[in-house]
Amino acid sequence: MNVNEVLTSIAGEGVHANDHVNMGQSSNDTFPSAVHLAALDVATNQLLPALTTLELSLLAKSVEFQDLVKSGRTHMMDATPVTLGQEFAGYAAQIRLGRERVAATLVHVGQIPLGGTAVGTGMNTHAEFAAQVRARLIERSGLKISAPEDAFEAQASRDALVELSGALKVLAVSCIKISNDIRLMGSGPRAGLAEIELPSLQKGSSIMPGKVNPVMVEMLQQVAAQVIGNDTAITHGAIQGAFELNVAIPLMARNILQSLRFLTNATTLFAVNCVDGITPNIERLAAFAEGSLSVATALNPFIGYDKASQIVTEAHASGRTLREVARELGVEESVLDEALDMRAMTTNQG
Repeated sequence: MNVNEVLTSIAGEGVHANDHVNMGQSSNDTFPSAVHLAALDVATNQLLPALTTLELSLLAKSVEFQDLVKSGRTHMMDATPVTLGQEFAGYAAQIRLGRERVAATLVHVGQIPLGGTAVGTGMNTHAEFAAQVRARLIERSGLKISAPEDAFEAQASRDALVELSGALKVLAVSCIKISNDIRLMGSGPRAGLAEIELPSLQKGSSIMPGKVNPVMVEMLQQVAAQVIGNDTAITHGAIQGAFELNVAIPLMARNILQSLRFLTNATTLFAVNCVDGITPNIERLAAFAEGSLSVATALNPFIGYDKASQIVTEAHASGRTLREVARELGVEESVLDEALDMRAMTTNQG
């Protein structure tokens, strides 16, 4: 309604805010249409390209790190080997799938309720008004905009915004998982895992000289937490719909647009200022891989689970290597050479 008044003042003498500028419209259909269009625009033209940037950064690292064997970890305990490249390829896939989830929701976000006027019946509007406006919007914006499948569903509910927000929440969860792994791998430099080194962007402490903190990781995690919180508020707002109108659209609009913009900026910064500059600690990776007792899993097909467990228990208790204990217990050297090939363990051997 404020827009009507502004346009009236611009148009000049003889123009009425309701009879002319607002002809064939209602705030009940134009306001949610505007929110959907804003979310569709930011998601299409900002967030999806940003996610592509982050995916490509992670993919580039997966190629760079494809031959660097390291210890896998399950339950935060040593597990059979993987490559650093395989881990980063997994992160890239998470972002790609997140982008696909967001994109899949946009067909519904693009179904705007324009033309429904007050309650969805289209009272006081021309039969061709909504279609002609949608055509102009498509021409001007290039966005995928369409008529709603049902005018009354589109007028009364904001389920498409809930769907989009849900996809953003999944993406936020993925970002936290990825950034947690990267933060742990970069922990140290001497008292942590120190498998990788993150770019140094700023001084990390006002009291500890030389300390560098993973600020891009921490930024991404806080943004992701806000997005998850926004999703909860959007869900609550959508629940408030009653009969032919949801009055919580301002709440939903604020939160969905903030989530979109926050994720756009955060994923771009994380790609450029963190992922692109990650370097591996090759010696540390190799030491963890070679020292892991879980590589004894590869001996199972040759000597059985029980004997492999005996070797692990003795190696752990004595501080000796698996190879030393296995050799002492009668495992042939040729078997050890074949079974304890670290790189071979990272591939599917059928």
